[in-house]
Amino acid sequence: MGGERGSGGQGRVPRVTPPRIPPGAAVIINLINPNEKYWGILGEIGMAGVIVRGIGVETFDDWMAQVARGEERTLDLATMFFPLFRIERMFQDEPVGHVESYRQRFERRVGRPVEEFVGLGLDASEEDDGLSN
Repeated sequence: MGGERGSGGQGRVPRVTPPRIPPGAAVIINLINPNEKYWGILGEIGMAGVIVRGIGVETFDDWMAQVARGEERTLDLATMFFPLFRIERMFQDEPVGHVESYRQRFERRVGRPVEEFVGLGLDASEEDDGLSN
């Protein structure tokens, strides 16, 4: 009874879509040769590599502090291309247990989401964030 297959699709294993990281998601990329780590907003994943608007994780806190204080920035995000042969792994910036993601840290410290700050989802008339001094 409970294990019958055949009628009405009951008993079939549902098709599962594999998880993917969509453009616009915050990501962390670990590179090799040389070893580097970047945080950024994913632009595109292609056959040759990945485009990210981001910053090295070693300067993320300094960049975030400049933004939070509203001072002139000497650090900022850059649009970068990383060839696939350099990418060791890429993962979505998500909280793990009680450990905040970089996105959450930015929002807590700056008071607005990083996606809003970098202009995702805004039309051209709204892109000036007023913090560029």
